[in-house]
Amino acid sequence: MDMSITPVAPLVADRRRRLVVFFFLMFAMFMATLDNQIVSTALPTIVGEFGALERFGWIGSAYLLATSAVMPVYGKLGDLFGRKYVMMAAIVIFTLGSLACGLAWSMNSLIAARVLQGLGGGGIMVSIFSVNADLFEARERARYQSYSSLVIMASGSVGPVLGGTMSDLFGWRSIFLINLPIGILVLTGLAFLLPYRRPDRQPKIDYLGAMFLALTITSVVLWADSAELFGSIFAWKSLAIVAFAAVTAFLWIQVERRAPEPVVPLRLFKDSTFPLFMIVSLVSGGLGIGMVNYYALFLQTTTGLSPSSAGLFFIAITGGIVMGSLTAGRLISKTGSYKIFSVISLSIGVVAMLSLSQMHAGTPLFIIAIILFGQGLGVGLGQQAPIIGVQNSAPKADIGAASGAVALTRMGGAAIAISIYGAIISSNLKGVAVDIPGVGKIQELTPKMLAELPAASQSAVANLYAGAFTPLFYAAAATAAIGLIAALALKNVRLPATITEKPAAAIE
Repeated sequence: MDMSITPVAPLVADRRRRLVVFFFLMFAMFMATLDNQIVSTALPTIVGEFGALERFGWIGSAYLLATSAVMPVYGKLGDLFGRKYVMMAAIVIFTLGSLACGLAWSMNSLIAARVLQGLGGGGIMVSIFSVNADLFEARERARYQSYSSLVIMASGSVGPVLGGTMSDLFGWRSIFLINLPIGILVLTGLAFLLPYRRPDRQPKIDYLGAMFLALTITSVVLWADSAELFGSIFAWKSLAIVAFAAVTAFLWIQVERRAPEPVVPLRLFKDSTFPLFMIVSLVSGGLGIGMVNYYALFLQTTTGLSPSSAGLFFIAITGGIVMGSLTAGRLISKTGSYKIFSVISLSIGVVAMLSLSQMHAGTPLFIIAIILFGQGLGVGLGQQAPIIGVQNSAPKADIGAASGAVALTRMGGAAIAISIYGAIISSNLKGVAVDIPGVGKIQELTPKMLAELPAASQSAVANLYAGAFTPLFYAAAATAAIGLIAALALKNVRLPATITEKPAAAIE
């Protein structure tokens, strides 16, 4: 098959207008990433109102599950109908979901609203990367996409502190309602400034393939959470979910082989770059996104920090992310090489997770901050490589689908990791006989309740949680090692210097 790239005129010819469009794209990203970060430190307050601490993880995983399930669909819709209106529809859905979250009356209604919000959030993230591919050439794209780290730094630094502060001052509902004015502003800007480019192809939506893919992803995430749902990952209901996932995955492959416009074209797998980066993205999502809620829980339970104080540690993480991503983006733009950054990123991930596994209740806070900074640096260094790599290896007509697949595996990895990490914490706490003054069931102990305990009881709880987190960090280190093996297996590819060059070839 001829995989050559046909030169295409930039979506926006005027450089100044292109930068303004890029600014609105980054504003949309800020809205989506702020939502993830701002919720993390507000979760204890939400649990305090609704109860149901056992469903703590589902407030995050419901959003990520919905996000990951629809990402490849949005990527394909953008390829078929054009990016502009697909992205605007995603922003509308996300904004309505935010309103529903702010009006939630129970834990179940909040989780349902988070699903609606995720259905829009997935489209926002995929559309941003796809529009960037239309706006900028390959090397220039690497540099501009690295600027997204500034957005991540802003949302990551402000979000956790803002979440705790807004919950105290205005109630937790305000953390969702703040998305309404942001969404309206972004919609207005894109409506007037982002051109609409009608694709040459006639739209043929692979509804059946999208359905089977969503069912497969949902089944995998449910299985990852089956220890909480059914008591064991080997319970007959858990094994039934595994069997169902295998059937839907098989049916998805059969449908994609015959579909005129498959949601994830199987031809993408012919180049080893694509499947290897799927593994890298899956692992990176678990480390970079899936760990966020658990960092907050780790800090609040093992150190006794308040939600707002624990949120300050996210500045170390996001500072590392922005430093790593900006550095990698500029170097990829300059050299055209991206494999090395995935290798370094996951190597740092292994070391950081092993280091965290050695932390205990009495570990000085500055040491934890240093490790979290290092983990953020690793995440930032590897952030650009998967999306740049698959966009470079994919045919022009499949860039949206390929971008969606990368985002899918990243968010899917985060959703799976949240469920697995939660099961590890829960199983370790269930196996502990608690005899601490002032503590009934440790699983029902919120950070607010912990702060009201005597010092001796706080110390005992901190030690129990530190012990429960140790196997979690070991599991995270093992998954990082799997991603590192995949990164090492990547071909050493250099990006083309200009759009008129032929596709990058392996460096001898």
